[in-house]
Amino acid sequence: MVFRPFRNVIVCRMVPGSEDEVGPVFAHYDPLTRPQDLGVIGRILLSHHDLYLHVIERKEDPAVSGQRRGLPAFQDIAEQIAPYVTPYPSYWQNPSHSVAKPFYSWVPEGEVSPDRELTVIVQRMKPGAEDDVARVFADSDAGGLPTETGVTGRWLYSMEDVFVHLLEQDKEKAAAVRANHESHRPAFAKIMHDLAPYLSPYRPETWQSPRDSVATPFYRWQAEDWNPEDDASRTDAATTTA
Repeated sequence: MVFRPFRNVIVCRMVPGSEDEVGPVFAHYDPLTRPQDLGVIGRILLSHHDLYLHVIERKEDPAVSGQRRGLPAFQDIAEQIAPYVTPYPSYWQNPSHSVAKPFYSWVPEGEVSPDRELTVIVQRMKPGAEDDVARVFADSDAGGLPTETGVTGRWLYSMEDVFVHLLEQDKEKAAAVRANHESHRPAFAKIMHDLAPYLSPYRPETWQSPRDSVATPFYRWQAEDWNPEDDASRTDAATTTA
């Protein structure tokens, strides 16, 4: 079995161009404070126009593990990035309100390639349209297109009018699809048509193609003393003995 981390997505506003101010703060504290001791095994920081996206990877869902403590040095980090990163939602009162709401996920049955890549897609979403968006993706995921295009997982999140799509793909198949996009154009066009009443570009005035909806990573960290194969082995053993 291939190990998959549990992921939370934090959505905030960020001063455009401040990636070089925010990234080094995490680069300083991650090696010193050992977030892995609290179950955090990786993080990806991304930007998209005036948005800050923080994908936090954990060994398992805190609802299962019971590990709900905040990140080490949370207050120090928050104070240092405060000039650049500010809350997004209008109802914000505490840090938990910056965590996007997960509303749909899909993973294929059976084995998937361990050589995968994660893409983060950002769009505007009609508030309250989660059920409609989930239905469109569920209809598509029930067919053969995800397998044909190397999709190994999909997770959808919302934050007021922001839609975040974590798309995990087999690297080799994803590259082949990009090289021969025409063969799947009708299927992709149908999904975009069905989603059009609910989703739109985050910045329509600058949007030219779907690639313009992809967020840009500017910092990555993964715990060096954690091996995903060990977790996968333990999961296999538990499944076998259950």
